[in-house]
Amino acid sequence: MKRWMKYVRPHIRSFILGPCGMIIETIGEMFMPLILSLIINDGYEGTLTVGKSIGYAGILIGIVLLMMSGGVAGAYFGSKASVNFAADLRRDVYTKIQKYSFSNIDKFSASSLVTRMTNDVTQLQNFVNMLLRMALRSPGMFIGGIVMAISLRPSLSVVLGVTMPIMIVVISLLIKISMPRFAILQKRVDKLNATVRENVTNVRVVKSFVREDLENDKFEIANAELKNSGMNAVKVMIYMMPVMNLFMYATVIALIWMGHKEVLNFGMPVGDLSAFITYATQILSSLMMVSFLLMTSSRAMTSAKRICEVLDEVPDIQDGKNVNVERKVNSGEIEFKNVSFRYYKHSEEAVLEHINLKIKAGDTVGIIGSTGCGKTTLVSMIPRLYDVDEGEVLVDGVNVKDYSLVNLRDGIGIVLQKNLLFAGSIADNLRWGDMEASDEEMIKMAKYAAADKFVSTFQEGYQTELDKGGSNLSGGQKQRLCIARALLKKPKILILDDSTSAVDTATEAQIREAFRNEIPHCTKIIIAQRISSVMEADTIVVMNDGKITGIGTHGDLLKTNEEYSEIYYSQMDRKEA
Repeated sequence: MKRWMKYVRPHIRSFILGPCGMIIETIGEMFMPLILSLIINDGYEGTLTVGKSIGYAGILIGIVLLMMSGGVAGAYFGSKASVNFAADLRRDVYTKIQKYSFSNIDKFSASSLVTRMTNDVTQLQNFVNMLLRMALRSPGMFIGGIVMAISLRPSLSVVLGVTMPIMIVVISLLIKISMPRFAILQKRVDKLNATVRENVTNVRVVKSFVREDLENDKFEIANAELKNSGMNAVKVMIYMMPVMNLFMYATVIALIWMGHKEVLNFGMPVGDLSAFITYATQILSSLMMVSFLLMTSSRAMTSAKRICEVLDEVPDIQDGKNVNVERKVNSGEIEFKNVSFRYYKHSEEAVLEHINLKIKAGDTVGIIGSTGCGKTTLVSMIPRLYDVDEGEVLVDGVNVKDYSLVNLRDGIGIVLQKNLLFAGSIADNLRWGDMEASDEEMIKMAKYAAADKFVSTFQEGYQTELDKGGSNLSGGQKQRLCIARALLKKPKILILDDSTSAVDTATEAQIREAFRNEIPHCTKIIIAQRISSVMEADTIVVMNDGKITGIGTHGDLLKTNEEYSEIYYSQMDRKEA
């Protein structure tokens, strides 16, 4: 409860006024049957005069206005409180996800995190709204109805004494059945979201391989599982309404049967019998409200548990206790000291094993090797996208764990293997590197990345709108924009992870020349598959199976490293080589 009070306190006024409005409406409902019974009794006895009729009409109008004002206020403030509660909760969940490491995200899966932040939060919002509107109204109707009914005719209350316990037992049983079914339902929602997300993200691959039918089949399976789980969950609610109505109508029939004897034998006024039946109906209706509230709570509890799992998850990578928040990356010198790493902590085989490497500030270092040998994982240790299992990574002679994550990553520019752009203008995407950058700075960095020459051909230039993921650009164009974005950050360390693979060799040479001439003091690490991309580097690192098998210049490695020479001759014409 303490966790949720955090989202209640900022909106405590709405959380108080909502139930207060419902209490006012309930008070009106308690007095309405009593006034109606007086009208019926006076009419039945022939004592209803014009004056009394006007008086009763005035009282009824007053009660109706009171109920209407209370109902409107309760609904308004209840909705306002629940919407604000959900908005604050959704914000905290999103903020927490932003702090996750890659392994944290993999633990939940992206589709499940989306479901938890949207569907699960919405379930809690609906529950809070229903709770504020029914939490006091239902008990108020229940207690008030019992008091008013007993005060009218205690002898008829025995009927309620029989039906209410049975209803409570049935409601408890139905809720117990429903809770595990709602947990399964939310997992099926996760699976459907994952299927749809995968299809939409990879729509070009699906169409190019003409696999629409296969994807449709996958969707049908996930959709059918969700439908079946949904039906299993709502079956309980489907049964609940008829069962509750059965008890209610049986109670009314019993009251009419016993009440007519009271009227005939003991002189009970007809209006009192009518009022008693109304109060009995209100009492049983309040139990139905409670049952629906508890049913909603069973699903909300499942959603709350899933949200708590996200909020309670401890990010694998975060600022340590000995962090100097003032420390920033200054020169860009990097050193790996006996670094080993495993993606899965209990795995026998290491992805990286006993890596020792020193990179001088301002140097250009090329890393080459077979696919899956650990090149990307190695450079991911520098900005702490992953943390080492053994050894340490130093930047400017300081362990990366002794930097704040913000300052460490602020000094490092990364162009990933997968080129990610966002919906919006080209300028907006480039300014991810520096939100305050001027147009002149942005264009200059685009020229360094050989991006300006194709952007300038667009009718709207840097204001050209990009689709999600930059899907309206070619692979090479996206790579060059990503490089420009990283350069605009003015990093001390620049990491290019196979980020010119879709660029022609002439353009790549132009980019390398810009790096050499325009950012000589920036430490540049280039991961590549093409020998031509790293031939001019100050140092080339050869990797294989998570180990460094060679370090040197192009000429040295060509003479001394068999693996490097094999890669070189396989890519270059032997006569040319």
